[in-house]
Amino acid sequence: MAGMKRGRQEAAARSSRVSGGVPVGVLSGAGERGTRARVARLILEHGPITAAALGERLGLTPAAVRRHLDALLAEGLIEPRDVRPIGRRGRGRPAKLFVITDAGRSAFEHAYDDLAGSALRFIAERVGEEAVAEFARSQVAGLVERLAPTMRQVPVEQRVRVLAQALSADGYAASASQAKSGGEQLCQHHCPVAHVAAEFPQLCEAETEAFARLLGTPVQRLATIAHGDGVCTTHVSPHALAVRRKHAPPGESPDDA
Repeated sequence: MAGMKRGRQEAAARSSRVSGGVPVGVLSGAGERGTRARVARLILEHGPITAAALGERLGLTPAAVRRHLDALLAEGLIEPRDVRPIGRRGRGRPAKLFVITDAGRSAFEHAYDDLAGSALRFIAERVGEEAVAEFARSQVAGLVERLAPTMRQVPVEQRVRVLAQALSADGYAASASQAKSGGEQLCQHHCPVAHVAAEFPQLCEAETEAFARLLGTPVQRLATIAHGDGVCTTHVSPHALAVRRKHAPPGESPDDA
């Protein structure tokens, strides 16, 4: 027990100093810091994004937006990208977009990810990898239990949006959109356990399985923050395809059903 208490105290001390090399206080607090945190959060969720768009969403003057952007740039939490509008050749200043950096993303991460990683390593070494997978499934079981009754009530075309809202409430900054290739796309712009999931992919696998259960249709994870991608992206198959697969005779392709 003393060792566990010491671990919590050390983790808390680390989180109060830095997260990913960035002062956590930059993205917390009220007043000026609180507004700056909202700017960073919007860039995390909607970036790449322009200063003008940030000002419109937050109701800030151009000068105020620039002040916060300059501070975030100085801390290394965001970075600019120059994108010249299509159809214009060498005229005018290129549009400047802002995106979150790895350091900025780390500033939002859970304070106890180091402790979680140590616990999972202990489980893997003492019990085995399957125990880690079982633990991961138990962690997402609460999400399934909480949302399953709601999913049964809402129309199938609204389920991805409802899931995105629930994930956002849990800190994953999720969004839902139509996929160009058909079906829908679920994006998670933030992952509180990204560092741990990079070492233990069972966490991502269990989450993907939970999405499929909740949505009642096949899903495929296309990208993850844990593997170095900017966003966790999950493709959700059209519900009609899931119905065709369910009723297709054995050995027959769903497309022929």
